[in-house]
Amino acid sequence: MMKTPLLSVIALIAVLSPPAAAQTPAPRAAGAPKELRVGIVTLLSGPASSTFGIPAKKAADAWVEKINDEGGIGGVKIVPVLTDEAGPGDKVVAEFRRLAADEKVDLVIGYISSANCVAVPAVAEELRVLTVLFDCGTTRVFEEAKYKYVFRTAAHTGIDGIGAARYLLAAKPDVKTIAGLNQDYAWGRDSWEIFSRALRKLKPDVQVVETLWPKLFQGDLSAEISKLLTAKPDVIFHSLWGTDLASVNSQGRVRGLFRQSLVIHNNSAFLFKEFRDLPDGFVVGFRGTHWPDVPDPARNPLQKEFIERCTKKFGEPCGSPHGSYHMVQALQGVKTAYEKAIKATGRWPSVDDVVKAFEYLEFDSPSGRIAMGVGGGHQAIEDSLYGTVKLDPQRNQNVLSSVRVFPAKCVNPPDGVKTLDWIDQGFRGAQCP
Repeated sequence: MMKTPLLSVIALIAVLSPPAAAQTPAPRAAGAPKELRVGIVTLLSGPASSTFGIPAKKAADAWVEKINDEGGIGGVKIVPVLTDEAGPGDKVVAEFRRLAADEKVDLVIGYISSANCVAVPAVAEELRVLTVLFDCGTTRVFEEAKYKYVFRTAAHTGIDGIGAARYLLAAKPDVKTIAGLNQDYAWGRDSWEIFSRALRKLKPDVQVVETLWPKLFQGDLSAEISKLLTAKPDVIFHSLWGTDLASVNSQGRVRGLFRQSLVIHNNSAFLFKEFRDLPDGFVVGFRGTHWPDVPDPARNPLQKEFIERCTKKFGEPCGSPHGSYHMVQALQGVKTAYEKAIKATGRWPSVDDVVKAFEYLEFDSPSGRIAMGVGGGHQAIEDSLYGTVKLDPQRNQNVLSSVRVFPAKCVNPPDGVKTLDWIDQGFRGAQCP
């Protein structure tokens, strides 16, 4: 059980820790270019920018600075080319083409929107541009298609719902009834489908008593909360974010929803500043071990350095772990793939050399060891972390208690198997403690 307060952990790491030891820069690779131009695409405007996009930008600023301070990649400094992901799909695709043709980037790291992660890969293949999807969650990217030049260095949303189901059965094994409260678009429907199917496969006698689909950013959820109070489910699962998440927290607290039912929220990694205000007993989950004290910074130098660098640069951590940790994973994956390709070829690598090095790659990150374990070596797998919010009365602040980390192979389908098929097969081959 974890009792360390979030703010205390950050303060101790930032103030008491000595600076990270300097590393000897790698020699410049033969045939290396003057610079490595990297397109960084994230949400800089719109309703999701503060929640996802700006933390990702801050993380990119801090981590590119780190890589360049250490000599770059193969002796070549990274030059980030920042662009806003906001806008319709055709605009996003046009911007990708502009990055390739006009900005002449060597690769692109980007995309928070699942719709964009579905639209961009075909263009990346056409232009033969190495493209690293850093954050989007849809399972469709590599479960419905194959790509040569496209990789995703974060796990997909399958681990959110599967991790939630496994945590729920550990925390409340006698659960009998559940309800869903999810926004009426692809993310909400996919989240509920994965969680409910996983839970009912693990515990077939669980009954669904209510399934609610508020519109995206509906705001007022009083009608939905009334239905949940009437249905009295043992557990309420939701994947709300933005104003809808704020509404269910405030309105649900006032009306006693959290006293009546256990509420579990999947993929809560953007609840960073909001963590202090979450209700007692609220279950939160993370697509990867993305929390200031998980992994333990004392045992993970990259975790420690990430918090230190962000705090030094911005006066606080880079923001919600959802965007920030995933951005760093993408940069770490790119760096490791290039270095592996340089070692294999003895020169500056071609894009095809880097692609070959990237497939089934493993690399270290602030979240621990990341493996490009599925999707033909193009899709990362990660651990899933869940915990319960608990008010520490002595410190008068929330802590994350009853923490459980489910190993990657316990919550990710094996290579070549689709998420829902794996659930229906009874999680065949899952390695769970």
